[in-house]
Amino acid sequence: MAPFELHTWQSSDALTLSARIYPGDPARTPVLCLPGLTRNGRDFEDLAAAIAPQRRVICPDLRGRGQSAYATDPATYTPVHYLGDILLLLSGLGIERFVAIGTSLGGLLTMMLAGVDPARIVGAVFNDIGPEIDPAGLARIRGYVGVAARFAGWDEAARALGAAQANTYPAFAPADWLRLVRRNMRVDDTGGIVFDYDMAIARPFADDEGASPAPDLWPLFDALSGRPVTVVRGGTSDILSAATAAAMQARHPGLDLVVVPGVGHAPTLDEAPVRAAIQRLLNQVP
Repeated sequence: MAPFELHTWQSSDALTLSARIYPGDPARTPVLCLPGLTRNGRDFEDLAAAIAPQRRVICPDLRGRGQSAYATDPATYTPVHYLGDILLLLSGLGIERFVAIGTSLGGLLTMMLAGVDPARIVGAVFNDIGPEIDPAGLARIRGYVGVAARFAGWDEAARALGAAQANTYPAFAPADWLRLVRRNMRVDDTGGIVFDYDMAIARPFADDEGASPAPDLWPLFDALSGRPVTVVRGGTSDILSAATAAAMQARHPGLDLVVVPGVGHAPTLDEAPVRAAIQRLLNQVP
């Protein structure tokens, strides 16, 4: 595991939030990695290790995930509140320009950041997310978010996750599932293995307001015009359709679209073609 510093900051409603900061060349544009709905900053640990020798990499845990505090009011588990938290993080670190890498919800937050101040984003990677979200995928996610589970050990948790998500990662070996659960689960107070997020994040997500920040996200995506953009799509994704990915490519000349065959929502960003695409984008950024 690459070395990192644990940075904390305060939200506007007095929550203590946490981010991993992997050190890199301070003269180069840093990378902000934003995780998916039930994920946390550990999701990017391998990618951050590959980037960090050249650039600083910031991997926050959104409120209610990982080492960030759980919200006192579950109604604050919405993209608007996550955006406010991220803006405070960037301000506190003195980051004026950055490359954004966002998985699912993290990609929605990237578009929202572009809507606030597009000049700050010098490049963006959208991992299996776009301005239009497939309703079938949202329905599937609503079916499992907030459903608590507890396992006796890591191997049991890995087997359970492998059974539940076999169609998402059909080529995964047992070691891959174990790596995934260690990123997204934790040991609870009694020694069991549980998901590393507040089950209450499901409450706002039950409504569209908790899943998408605006009825029409295309203007937010269009705000990134003129910047390098990479879109990663799982070949069998039920969140980012092939049609939406193609529309993103048509509206953004030069967009680098990478499809990971046989993978659902969402690619891990550890796939070799995806890593190569991310490096192509970073090669365009000072």
